[in-house]
Amino acid sequence: MNYSTMFCLLSFAFLLPTSKTYSQDRPNIILMMGDDHGWEETGYNGHPHVKTPVLDEMASTGLRLDRFYSGYSSCSPTRGSFMTGRHPNRYGTFTPGCSLRPEEITLAHLLKKSGYSTAHFGKWHLGPVKKSSPTNPTAMGFDHYVSHDNFFELDPQFSINGGPPTLFEGESSAIVIDETIKFIESSKQNPFLAVVWFGSPHEPYQGLPEDLALYANLPAKYPDKMVSLTSNETGTQTKRPLGDVLQERYAEITAMDRAIGTLRNYLKKQNMRDNTILLYCGDNGTPRSGVLASPLRGQKGQIYEGGTRVPGVIEWPAQIKSPRISDVNTVTSDLLPTACSLAGVAVPDRPLDGVNLVPLLQGKMTTRPQPIFFWHYNMRLDSNNKPYIAPELQKGTTPLVKLSGGIPTRNFRNYQHSKITDDQYGGDRSMVDNQYKLILKTSKQGTKRELYDIRKDPAETTNLTEAKPEITKTMEQQLKTWQSSVLNSLTGADY
Repeated sequence: MNYSTMFCLLSFAFLLPTSKTYSQDRPNIILMMGDDHGWEETGYNGHPHVKTPVLDEMASTGLRLDRFYSGYSSCSPTRGSFMTGRHPNRYGTFTPGCSLRPEEITLAHLLKKSGYSTAHFGKWHLGPVKKSSPTNPTAMGFDHYVSHDNFFELDPQFSINGGPPTLFEGESSAIVIDETIKFIESSKQNPFLAVVWFGSPHEPYQGLPEDLALYANLPAKYPDKMVSLTSNETGTQTKRPLGDVLQERYAEITAMDRAIGTLRNYLKKQNMRDNTILLYCGDNGTPRSGVLASPLRGQKGQIYEGGTRVPGVIEWPAQIKSPRISDVNTVTSDLLPTACSLAGVAVPDRPLDGVNLVPLLQGKMTTRPQPIFFWHYNMRLDSNNKPYIAPELQKGTTPLVKLSGGIPTRNFRNYQHSKITDDQYGGDRSMVDNQYKLILKTSKQGTKRELYDIRKDPAETTNLTEAKPEITKTMEQQLKTWQSSVLNSLTGADY
């Protein structure tokens, strides 16, 4: 038994009273994630405009995770880390549009085997959702799904358990929550896992009239700056005034917030809130089309804090009985080992990058036991390799507004990786420990090093590499060792 497995089981044994059975004690788990929702875009984090009363209430009554990170600075890789507890480079999910590999073990696989009912709703983006896909939600451990290959707007089309796209009329976040509630109704005899991935607030933006009215002052407030985004009419890039764009973006965030409120109210009416874990987070930082003001440096796609710090809140009234704010570093990779601990399931016997957060839920974790790593692998090094999955199986079906290669859907890719070479260690990468963050950027000119004390300097303004050379050297060695482990996984050695 490896250390991670032993730690998971011991933590679970500590959590549960011996006088009750697993079926009585094991919590229901609902894991929600927004699409392109940055850290600063909540009321509780002080945003000047956006209205998120439900998330604000969750943050004020539950566990507010002020240093919650997405596993990557963009969506598909983060979703992979969410599902597997592993950095996405371990299995070739390098960028948006890269699929999982069929051999990956997900939290849905593990909880399903332990008696949980499992379902996925909304954005998938880890491979096609069609029935023949070897990485659709069923293949990845879900009993039921109503899902889309990628993001979606008003009146979305979803695949139901691999079937052809089906039109659902209405606001997309409300639809996703309605389907989640239907699943909960059918699962009351078992504990359940619901993974709910909203399509909001990803561009192109669309809002309901009542939500747009909340931000009617923004077009006049920010009329001059133009931003690039997808046109709802053509599916191609266009430029529009920032104020117009923000009005629609914030309308989507507020609608998503309201849908989360619908779910919370349902759980309360059904007397299910006490023993249901409800988590919300984002999948990466704010995109360029939505950036207004943030205390963090960077944005979606970048390795700075603004690209990877996201909102994070957890409610579990049975265990989190009073509000708390945590500044412990946490990340989407932590969800699998945490869910395993809660369900009494051993973690997979393969390298994991997440840690069990049950001690944090109990108020007993004050520092993170291991660093968090980020790495933008140079995917061009693998683009001529053989496909890991047959291209026909990687073709998407569910439509979306934004065109890709002239088609209104998404196809996926993943490549075989047979050997490890020195040039594969490049690309932007970073290591975050409990105080410092090291960033390495490799180019033809060499490697640039940046070291920040992110506790004292969260905006990453003062590079400390010259002032603290020993810390820089030690962290760089740790980062290189971790990269070697990741590349070994990428060859398929874990399978």
